[in-house]
Amino acid sequence: MEQSVSTVRMTPWEVLRRGTVIPASPLALTASRNLNERRQRALWRYYAAAGAGGIAIGVHTTQFAIRDPKIGLFEPLLELGKDEMDRLDALRARGVNSGSSDTSAPLIRIGGICGRTPQALKEAQKLCELGYHAGLLSLAAMSDASEDELIDHCKAVAEVIPLVGFYLQKAVGGPKLSYTFWRRFLDIENVVAIKIAPFNRYQTLDVVRAAAESGRDDVALYTGNDDNIVLDLLTTFRFSVNGKLVERRIVGGLLGHWSVWTKKAVELLDQCHVITAQGNSIPKEMLTLAAQITDCNAAFFDAANDFAGCIAGVHEVLRRQGLLEGIWCLNPNETLSPGQSEEIDRVYKAYPQLNDDTFVKEHLDEWLSA
Repeated sequence: MEQSVSTVRMTPWEVLRRGTVIPASPLALTASRNLNERRQRALWRYYAAAGAGGIAIGVHTTQFAIRDPKIGLFEPLLELGKDEMDRLDALRARGVNSGSSDTSAPLIRIGGICGRTPQALKEAQKLCELGYHAGLLSLAAMSDASEDELIDHCKAVAEVIPLVGFYLQKAVGGPKLSYTFWRRFLDIENVVAIKIAPFNRYQTLDVVRAAAESGRDDVALYTGNDDNIVLDLLTTFRFSVNGKLVERRIVGGLLGHWSVWTKKAVELLDQCHVITAQGNSIPKEMLTLAAQITDCNAAFFDAANDFAGCIAGVHEVLRRQGLLEGIWCLNPNETLSPGQSEEIDRVYKAYPQLNDDTFVKEHLDEWLSA
């Protein structure tokens, strides 16, 4: 007899390859800019209850400044994440907080890795010690490196922990990475996924084509293009490789945008998976939805001001929902841009069907409990 979904316990790697929602976790702070442990745990509980398949901590949305020795939050936050995800995994194993077919599987634990090689190796080792599954490798600190140096750097880190490649957009510090870089990157055995987030269609195609031509069906492609989420998830990318047609899909998202309204993100990804599995024409309403979600992202990420308020904008949405107490960032000067709050007001009013405020309100006291 075929087992029901509720009795089949997938591994994190199976969930990653199939495609899931992985929010890029914000950092919950007090008014004095110290870690707000209670609110931080509540945020991760929200993601698990919403049906996310994993959580990424220590990434851009978490604020790279956590690594500043004067702040000293990188390791404490990873340790807190391990403790809370241990707790959440135990609940998921018992069928508690079910929100999608992934919720019986352990959460995929991804930690951000930054810096030049010595720092990156140290961070990778810490992630390994804490039981994180993979490291999301930012190359922002290596912008002056040659392609050979970048590949050597990636190989060294991959010897410590499985890698999620990261094409970070230029506006927030990411270097331009060529097709040849990605083709060589995919020759690294311990690469398990790539987050494609250049906010650029040409560069997105470079990554997907490299994946197709590499033959690496075991490497999952994830969108980080917060400006093009739905179309990334619905597109069949088709390339001619050695005379044969090869298709690749972007199967999930590791997104700052999905750190808010996460339950709706889970529903969206499920919907995209159904549409692509059926192989029929894409419904016109999905194209309309794609534009609506991008409009929301423009407000949250402050596209009008070159993304200056992108983290504060995410914080503001979570503050309105009651998950965060304020929009404080580690840098006191990092806040909402002029007019950004009004833009968030606008998209809230224009697209009420896209928020999950009711879901949050129903469970907030539970998530904030000890």
